[in-house]
Amino acid sequence: MQDQLFAEIDKRTQLAQSNELEMLTFYLADQQLYGLNVFKIIEIIETPKELSRIPHSHPAIKGEIDFRGHPINLIDLGEYLGMAPVDYLHQVSYVLICEYSTTTQGFLVVQPNILITKGWEEIIKPVGALYEDSCLTAITYHEGVPIQMLDVEKVLNEIVGINITISQDLIEKSQSIVRKEHHILAVDDSKAACFLIRAVLNQMGIQHTVVDEAPKALEILEKSIDNSGKSSFTLVFTDLEMPIMDGFTFTRKLKQNPRLSHIYVAVNSSLSNKSNEEKAQQLGADDFVPKFTPDNMARIVIEQIEKSTRSAGPMER
Repeated sequence: MQDQLFAEIDKRTQLAQSNELEMLTFYLADQQLYGLNVFKIIEIIETPKELSRIPHSHPAIKGEIDFRGHPINLIDLGEYLGMAPVDYLHQVSYVLICEYSTTTQGFLVVQPNILITKGWEEIIKPVGALYEDSCLTAITYHEGVPIQMLDVEKVLNEIVGINITISQDLIEKSQSIVRKEHHILAVDDSKAACFLIRAVLNQMGIQHTVVDEAPKALEILEKSIDNSGKSSFTLVFTDLEMPIMDGFTFTRKLKQNPRLSHIYVAVNSSLSNKSNEEKAQQLGADDFVPKFTPDNMARIVIEQIEKSTRSAGPMER
């Protein structure tokens, strides 16, 4: 039993280093397949029949359920997407208990399906005006069947709400030290996450570039190196879950490149459990900040600006 456990841990660790994703597929009321990274799933349970109602909450929040002695939201993903609500009182349904950025949420689904492993290069980012405001962040295929991957961060932002305001003392601190030479690069495929990143950096008054794919970010970083071998970017934030190239692979490639390895990399992910933080550090990440914690993000930026300023000496504003 112990050897089997260690083998499973090792398998999942290798996935993080080989640009692969293990996902659980599941069905919603439309009987289409959807996929979710297993790293986000704590447990799968049958939907309880008794819920604690939450007054004035979003219609997709059916109430709260007890999970290990703590109340968590039960969110009907299908209802949020415009489908008929799951009739959990009269039919068997299931809850995916997931961790997102230090919070625990329950997602009501019709039926879990199977686990599959895909390379991130097989995960296709949809393009076009139709997808601009949608919650669809990627599509992949298994045996010819499409699997849709949702921007769960966007879902949570619209249902639960996300704080995008940094503390006043951090705003004042940043205004006193931010200079025009500082530039932040962020890479994330989630529209909600990009919105928060921009909001935080705008409040700090620091110039920034945000892209939605890791290969684009690597190209920008390569072009940013000047004749002295230094990059114009003070800091890079990276998500972990991204089509084409995941954040683990992006971090490894960046840190293995002698021209880029000096750049400070902070992983900014909703995969906020300790094991993912340790994997990121093993691959060269300098820091790890859970998504949707604007003060933590601001503190990292301030620390790196101060460090950069000390090493560079006094400069004009």
